[in-house]
Amino acid sequence: MKVANPPAKPLMIWDGECHFCRLWIERWKEFTAGAVEYETFQKIDNRFPEIPPEQFTRSVVYIDTDGNVFTAAEAVCRSLSCRSSRKWLAWSYDHVPGFAAVSEFFYGIIARNRTFSSAITRFLWGEDVRRPNYFLACRWFLCALGLIYLIAFVSLWVQIDGLVGANGILPIGDYLAAAREQLGARAMSILPTLCWLNSSNAFLHFLCGGGVLLSILLIIGVAPAISLVGLFVFYLSLTIAGQTFLNFQWDILLLETGFLSIFLAPWRLWLSNVPINRVAVFLLKLLLFKLMFMSGVVKLTSGDDCWWNLTALDYHYWSQPLPTVFAWWADQHPEWFKRFSVGFCLFVEIVVPFFIWSPRRLRVVAAALLIFLQLCIVITGNYNFFNLLTIALCLLLVDDVGVGSAGGADQTPQRGVATNRLSILAASAVLIVTLPVTAWHLYNACKPEAEMPRLVRWSYEHLEPFRIVNGYGLFREMTKDRKEIVIEGSADGIDWKPYEFKWKPGDVNRAPGWCAPHQPRLDWQMWFAALGDVRQNPWFVRLMVCLLEDKGDVTQLLAHNPFPDASPHFVRARLYRYRFTNAAQHRQSGGWWAREELGEYMRTISADELR
Repeated sequence: MKVANPPAKPLMIWDGECHFCRLWIERWKEFTAGAVEYETFQKIDNRFPEIPPEQFTRSVVYIDTDGNVFTAAEAVCRSLSCRSSRKWLAWSYDHVPGFAAVSEFFYGIIARNRTFSSAITRFLWGEDVRRPNYFLACRWFLCALGLIYLIAFVSLWVQIDGLVGANGILPIGDYLAAAREQLGARAMSILPTLCWLNSSNAFLHFLCGGGVLLSILLIIGVAPAISLVGLFVFYLSLTIAGQTFLNFQWDILLLETGFLSIFLAPWRLWLSNVPINRVAVFLLKLLLFKLMFMSGVVKLTSGDDCWWNLTALDYHYWSQPLPTVFAWWADQHPEWFKRFSVGFCLFVEIVVPFFIWSPRRLRVVAAALLIFLQLCIVITGNYNFFNLLTIALCLLLVDDVGVGSAGGADQTPQRGVATNRLSILAASAVLIVTLPVTAWHLYNACKPEAEMPRLVRWSYEHLEPFRIVNGYGLFREMTKDRKEIVIEGSADGIDWKPYEFKWKPGDVNRAPGWCAPHQPRLDWQMWFAALGDVRQNPWFVRLMVCLLEDKGDVTQLLAHNPFPDASPHFVRARLYRYRFTNAAQHRQSGGWWAREELGEYMRTISADELR
């Protein structure tokens, strides 16, 4: 069919009394970006007498500039193909077998059930089905990321001398010298850190202090992209310098998030009116999906039955590295509630992440469930800034219309802000380079025995030193026993006094503390050391030597130094099994922990041996 007076610009005619049509026409207007005009048939009168009036009530009608008339699904495909990015729709309609028939079939179902289709649309999207914008979410996310960087740098700053300083447990100068000796010229590429320039304590403080300053600039929105570049370089340098003390999943998660955020932030002086790089938003959403999905799936593919029979929380509350006092109370919960909690955790980690890619309302529900799970973890365990960082990523699931609906703000998204084309190209390049490795991590979570393809392995080996594409999976296997190392010192080899740590269990009558978002890295490392023996933890021997030498930078990491006036002549390490007391035991003894001695972890060493 053709009309005698074709429009000067392609025209889409729709039913102005159809709520479903009104919602989706707004989205199509965005897609066609002015290339197509839209008008209701109630307003065109008899402008096109060749088209029967009842046709307008049955379907949309599209008229091109040559006067050709198209209806129903074909009209939609032709109109959207006015944009070069969607020319495949009309081509597919004409050339792909079955595409036209399937399109018309589903269009007919929707057209005949417009009231129901409208209700489904409102349920999934609300009253605005336009492509989501994330101006507010990105602004909040970048400010939250600045706060998390600030926490990470300050937390590390107060410990850095004792951990890797010149008089610390693992001096960074010695580490880099050994790396250069073993790796030669390759050392700098394998260990990318600014500490190659200077490994003094002053330079470590410069990195921490510089990170604090850049974090504050990011929080207040000053030069956000430049600040993020500096933050990534500084934290990567400290992560490499920190060796085993900065080898945690939240450290690499912060680096990967910080790197991807460089492409999200505007290259301008102020953060206001952030231009949205949709590729960067996709990369950060993919990171959240990878983090949560892998964390859930690896639990089920690890071979640990306690995840399948939902008994993991019978052990978790008291066996986790640094429980809070609320973990003791949670451990008293009835068995049915613990099993329900494990099931809920697996559901949120494995199923809910798929809603990250869903329409607005399901996406917001996913964000709420993910945030709720993180808050539950925060209450019972000290996981430093890990939960805050996960929550910050969840902010990117709430678009501007969702924020308006929740907060009563203007629901009209900001549109038309230009995005830096170079930033989009850079983010696209990152997506192309990292996607195979990310896909492999997701596949490997489901198939742990699978072997990494050669090309993916080559790519990963070149990316891994920079920590910009990583695999995740906390508590792959649940720890079902809790062993604690108690370090003791003595002046005469007879009277032994324990070194009390600030946060890890020691005195059974001391309630578990709450230190998050700060991470006491030595306390954490002591938990890992207790899972093995001293031969697997050479850093522990260095710790014992530092205590014998009474190095102040190291003893400051402890809650109490039993030898404040003179260094001990002997040190040793004993191994104990710890377990939360139950309510009756707590009422009787006042103790939060019950323990039994297992024997020696490290033999007694003396100052004479060092000499």
